[in-house]
Amino acid sequence: MRLLEQPMTIFINLLLYQAGWLACVLGAANGRPWAGALAAAGIIAWHLVRAARPSRELALVATAVATGAVFETLLLQTGWVRFDTGVLLAGTAPYWMVALWAIFATTLNVSFRALRPYPWIAAAFGALGAPAAYYAGANLGAMEFAATGLALTAIGIGWAILAPALFRVARRLDGYART
Repeated sequence: MRLLEQPMTIFINLLLYQAGWLACVLGAANGRPWAGALAAAGIIAWHLVRAARPSRELALVATAVATGAVFETLLLQTGWVRFDTGVLLAGTAPYWMVALWAIFATTLNVSFRALRPYPWIAAAFGALGAPAAYYAGANLGAMEFAATGLALTAIGIGWAILAPALFRVARRLDGYART
């Protein structure tokens, strides 16, 4: 049985993503954004060690990090969202938020592999799932909305565009494919 066909691999990947999300969000909410970033680094290391071609997965993670840094900085610049912790350079996205994009990338060729050929599902997933995750993060105290409706709408639209794009990149940079 191939690595990706094992349900336990998918379960562990999802579990690590959720644990990383909680570590990043709760770390930021409690003034310890480094804790989430450290957890994310461990998750990414685990992911890369298990990949058949780790350099491809690392390139995917780097692409997601760059995409996330730009997107989160744009959200911040609109004034619709505010982050109190983890900002290294004023006016830019906090590192713990960018770390969330990195750990999301670890799911693209494992847990969400089956969704890659369906960009409309990825778009719906992004449009609905991302605003829910940001809203949950705000309720846990990791961030604040200055204009909740506008912010969540922008997040939904952004993720409806970016999720299919990242899924497309994941197909090209699949370090878990056995060839």
